[in-house]
Amino acid sequence: MSFIESIKTVLSKYAVFNGRARRSEFWWYMLAYGIVYTVLYVALVAPGLAQFSAATSEWVAAGDAAAPMPAMPGSLTTGYVILSIVGLALLLPTLGATVRRLHDTGKSGFFVLLHLIPFVGQIILIVFTAANGTPGPNQFGPDPKAVAQAQAV
Repeated sequence: MSFIESIKTVLSKYAVFNGRARRSEFWWYMLAYGIVYTVLYVALVAPGLAQFSAATSEWVAAGDAAAPMPAMPGSLTTGYVILSIVGLALLLPTLGATVRRLHDTGKSGFFVLLHLIPFVGQIILIVFTAANGTPGPNQFGPDPKAVAQAQAV
């Protein structure tokens, strides 16, 4: 599955939590998600963060306890709002793709809750999603790799 094809597949299955997803579908989508989030962060948040950090450093260096702390720039607030909206818009397709990827490995979608365990949960989830899918059909549906190969012939 190609980069663009995987993004289209995940977004077309916006809130689908049943079925299975191939590794390529999941990881290409996660790469695209990371790129979009990073570009938005660098473009919208980093400049305002640098400005706020410089203003705060000057305020601390002045040592005037009576002076008010500098306000957060509006661009920084706007950047965080836009990042939050994008994150919320992509939450369901990301969860759906993760659940379908877990299904492909023969695991329940509830394993996505491992994200709630700091550090260790994310590592375990990465290992689960990077593993080979179960060959042939399982309780979550037919093997997506076999289906794709059958369609190619």
